[in-house]
Amino acid sequence: MSRRILAVTVAAAVMLSAGMLARAEDLEQQRASAVAQLDLLTLQYREAGQRTDYLEGSVERAEADVADRASVLALRPAFVAEITALAAALERAEGMVDTAAHRAAALSAQQTVLAEKADPDTVKAATATVHALTDKVGSEVASVQAAQSSGPGGPAWSSSGPGGYARVRAALDLVGGGGVGLYESASCAGGNAPACANSNGYIKYRADIVNWSSGRLNWAMAHELAHIYQFRVWGALTSSAAYGSLFGADPEFLANCMAVVRGFPGSVGCNGDQQAWASGIWVGAVR
Repeated sequence: MSRRILAVTVAAAVMLSAGMLARAEDLEQQRASAVAQLDLLTLQYREAGQRTDYLEGSVERAEADVADRASVLALRPAFVAEITALAAALERAEGMVDTAAHRAAALSAQQTVLAEKADPDTVKAATATVHALTDKVGSEVASVQAAQSSGPGGPAWSSSGPGGYARVRAALDLVGGGGVGLYESASCAGGNAPACANSNGYIKYRADIVNWSSGRLNWAMAHELAHIYQFRVWGALTSSAAYGSLFGADPEFLANCMAVVRGFPGSVGCNGDQQAWASGIWVGAVR
């Protein structure tokens, strides 16, 4: 009986040990699974942290970009206002001053502003450039207007307008009269002459010559400029025997020959001797 009890006890102990071993193995598997899960969670946490850092950095960069763009957009109305002011100044300057360089500079500034997305300082600089261009154009126009108002009888033109005046002025400058005063007038020979030179050193023109061809207009200005140079040596000129023999003491004929020498022939030709003598008047020499 005792042996049976012992055998049962031993058997029970063995079964209990086997159960404990099985339980231990199960717990080890659970622990290993928990560790693996923890490792996975840790990895996911770290990856999430990295994504969070990246997203935070991206958000910060985007916010800065938005702020820069907002600053640029806020400055654009001021630039547009300056461009508008310059356009008005250029329109007023038409026919009085050469605005090609100003227009090119304004176009460059405008393209810069249109291309700029993030730097407000670039827009500020372009705005200042256009403002300076407007001031410069205004100053140049004021200088021309002051010169026009200082001529005999007031303004330099009346019916020919600024565009017509500019065309005649350009012709006179082309033939060498850049420093000679020019004014519109209907008083040349009572209005019968298209242009005339004054002994005080300026030239007047009739309004209709602004529609002449370039060749004819250039010749007319060269002819009148020749008279200005004749007036400078008038005493010696009228006393010259050669002037009488070569030109019949006719200042109009001499002026035609002087224009030929400058490369602007009219309808009256001059021979070689006449041209050679006429060329001296341009440099103040009377032979």
